[in-house]
Amino acid sequence: MGGAASLLALAVAGCTTPSSKDAEASQSEAVLVEMNEAEPAMVIKDVAPAAADLCLASGPQTPRDIASAYGLNPIKFAIAPEPQALNLCNIHTHSNAEHKAPGFNVYAGDGPTGGYRCNETGELTEAELVDPANGEGAFKGVKPGDTIEVHWVYSSCDVAPGEGLGSCLSDTCENPTLRVEAQAFLVVNDASAIDFNDYVYDNTVVDGFHQPKTLPAGTGTPVVFRGSTTGPSYDQSTCSPLQVTWSVRPMCARIDISSLNEWASKGNVFNETKSHGVRALVTAPELLSQIE
Repeated sequence: MGGAASLLALAVAGCTTPSSKDAEASQSEAVLVEMNEAEPAMVIKDVAPAAADLCLASGPQTPRDIASAYGLNPIKFAIAPEPQALNLCNIHTHSNAEHKAPGFNVYAGDGPTGGYRCNETGELTEAELVDPANGEGAFKGVKPGDTIEVHWVYSSCDVAPGEGLGSCLSDTCENPTLRVEAQAFLVVNDASAIDFNDYVYDNTVVDGFHQPKTLPAGTGTPVVFRGSTTGPSYDQSTCSPLQVTWSVRPMCARIDISSLNEWASKGNVFNETKSHGVRALVTAPELLSQIE
């Protein structure tokens, strides 16, 4: 595949291995080392990247703090249609939320295992934190007490759901309109919590479009904005070139760990058996779209 197709294949929502260009790219935050005369130990400070280091030509980037509408990126593209008018092409998860929102703003740290946790994380009971699979669950990298952000990816191409973002295009549709519906979940050991199998793909076709069984509701009005693909291979200096309409729900919901393990153990068309890393929050206004 060439052109947009090649770019899409390289941007599997952060689920691919970083390219050599990614590996060689400068980090999004420079490190300034100073010597404190009174204390001989080095003091390390994080410094925001200069405007010259930002990948300004790539268009608006994701993830972001959806509580702030501010953005200065001038590149605009048409907002994608509602998911009912597009084909579901992929479902995957990220460990910790990539976005920051009113319901998930507990900072989990830097790097591909960073991101944000649901606000109620510290309120779980001992029973809710018990891992019924004793660390041997079929869905790897997730346990009770964790936060995950689930992405339902949609495409304007005439495609069926499949593995990776490569499933969102075809030989005759190399530049699709993309939309992602996102929901952050607090993973618990509780059979009365949400069953992930209610949101999966089960060969459902509605009005000619592939669809999940349903999408999450009751977690606030989704915030819709222009952005990009995500994942740990990108930062504020190495940006995703793809244009994506995002719809991110602002509050967390509790989901039963056993339902995630069941989804993985019985197999799924996406070949998803683990949760993926996160892209660091994009904070430079020049890389963010204005939320309308």
